[in-house]
This record gives sequence, C-alpha cells and structure tokens, in this order.
Amino acid sequence: MTTTTQPPRFRLGFLTHVQGRGTDLARTYRNAQELFVVADELGFDTGWVAQHHVSLGGGGLSSPWTFLAHAAARTTRIRLGTAITILPLEDPVRLAEDIAVVDTLSGGRVELGVGSGASETEYAAFGQDVSRKRELTSEHLAVLRQALAGEEVRTPGFRIQPAAGDFSDRIWQGVFSAPGARHAAGAGSNLLLNRAAYGYDTATDEVQRPWADAYLAAWDAAAEQPRRPRIGLSRFVFPAKDRRTALAQIGDDVRRAAHRMAKSGAFPEDLGVDEALRRFHSFYGHPDDIVAALGREKVLPVATDLITQFNPAVPDHDAAIRALELIATEVAPALGWRPATAPEPPSRPEPEPELAGA
Repeated sequence: MTTTTQPPRFRLGFLTHVQGRGTDLARTYRNAQELFVVADELGFDTGWVAQHHVSLGGGGLSSPWTFLAHAAARTTRIRLGTAITILPLEDPVRLAEDIAVVDTLSGGRVELGVGSGASETEYAAFGQDVSRKRELTSEHLAVLRQALAGEEVRTPGFRIQPAAGDFSDRIWQGVFSAPGARHAAGAGSNLLLNRAAYGYDTATDEVQRPWADAYLAAWDAAAEQPRRPRIGLSRFVFPAKDRRTALAQIGDDVRRAAHRMAKSGAFPEDLGVDEALRRFHSFYGHPDDIVAALGREKVLPVATDLITQFNPAVPDHDAAIRALELIATEVAPALGWRPATAPEPPSRPEPEPELAGA
C-alpha cells in the first residue's frame, strides 16, 4: 500500500444520508444505525447524518437528532454530528434543547453542523421565505449559540435544560463560496465543505481550495480566536476489490443522480458515467487507487477531518459495510490516519425487534 504524507493526525468520519432500496424505510433506518455501530468498532472518529425534509430516493432523514439519540445508545466512542441541520427551518431554542439532550446521553460526543439548505419545497412547508435563508441562518445561529452557552434566551430567567457542554469548538457551518467561508470564520465556526462543487466544469478540489484558504485567512485575521479551526472535507469514497466491482455498486445510482442534477441545471445533459463520477468528485475502486487519487486532492492537506460518504450511490448494505472496513483499514491509514484507540473487529449487531407495522 502506498503511503502519502498528511500533517498532523486528521479525524476520520463517515456521512450517511440514510437511504436504502425499496420502500422498507424501517429497514433503511436500522441499516443506517448498524453503519454507526460498525464505524464505532472500526475506530472512525465521527459519524454524520444529513437532514432532508423532502424524501430522497429510498428514504432520507427528517429528524436527525432523534436518530442520533438512538445511535448514542448503541455506540461508545464515535462522535455524532449533523452535516447539516437545516437551521432556518428550526426553532433555535427548541433545537438547542434536543442537542443538549443528545450530548448529555452520549457523554459529550455531539458535533453540530448547520447550514441554510436550498429546497424551496422545504422552506414552503415550514412557512419560511427561501430568499431569506442566509439571513435566517445567521439569526438562528446567534440564538442557538446563546442557548448552548447557557445564557438566558428570549425572556429573562429562561435557560435551556439540561445545560449543554462546551460547544465553542463543536459548531460547523456548511458553505458553498469564499464569502461564505469567510463568514463562517468570522462567526467562529468550523468549516464543512460539500462532497462536490456543483455548477462548475473545474474539478471540485480546485474550486474549493480557495474557499478553504479564504476561511483560514479570515480566521487568522480575527486575533481574538482562541483556538485553531477545523475543516471538514466531505468526499465520495467507495473502495472495493477493484474498479469494476465498485462500479457495479455505484454506477447506476450515479447516472440517475446526474440526470436529476441536469434537470436542475447543475450538470450538463446526457453525461456518461465517467464524467458524472468526475463531477461528483468520486474516489472509487481498489484502495491503492483511491489512496493515490486522494494523495493528489488539493483540499485534503489543509483538512482536519476527512468525512467519507457513498451518496449519491446507495450500495447494498453488505457492500457499504465492506467499504467502511476498507476505508478504516487500508485507505485512511495509508493517508496517515490512526484510530485514537485500537479498533475492534467489526461484528454484526443482533437485529433489533421489528417495528410494529413495518
């Protein structure tokens, strides 16, 4: 296995959009929970979920904090985060209470990623104006920070309970531009970068590296910042026995996703699978090939967290587990990652009881 140089130890994460095949959503949710258990055993540092109020093909997660509370009960050490919670569609005080409960139950393992989202349908369903999404994100984040810090919010004498732990270095903002990155730095938030930059012909890492540089420059310019920032880099990573095996699991899903993106104007029409995979900034195939490709990735050298995901693909559950194993045992170690503690061999948890009516 080829090894590349990566400055100081980065954290390894995985992100699931909680999707499955077919209409058995109870099984989709149970499978996603099992991925958290397996990742915990393999030594992954963080596990993330993405909030979607409008159903994705094969599911999607509308209530991430309920999901993470259950994951907290089934894991012991992996940190639990959202990438992202759609902040304008939440009451920030009510959200702070949910976060504080999950943080208490998990022993302080919560990472909070927030963003503005983009779906006009979701905004309409929650009675919010999508044209105000950036303004609402800033307003709600200010209140959320205040509540999590244990300060009085909205009326004298009211503080959330249970009291939250220290979130000063655990709030992340997802951004899609250099000005957004500078804004996140000014707010004292960590930076979350999406798996791909849409609407560009240029490679994603070439688009996003200036955003990361703008973030770090803005952070350094804010002399009052007492800590070093974190940059979370989300990437589509799917290792398998070889390229052909990987494509058998992800190719059809990527084609369908590219077609959906073309309808929205983010991708050109009628892309072949190779070009679609390039535009999704995909790393797939044999672990050696993925390590070599990630070694050329332009944002990874400044990232503190590598967050792997399979979306927009929805691989079979066994293939997803095998991919997590390969990421933790072959891909990430070759990039310089080491688990904080020795990983346990992954085991299949006992199945949970079937939900009534499932």
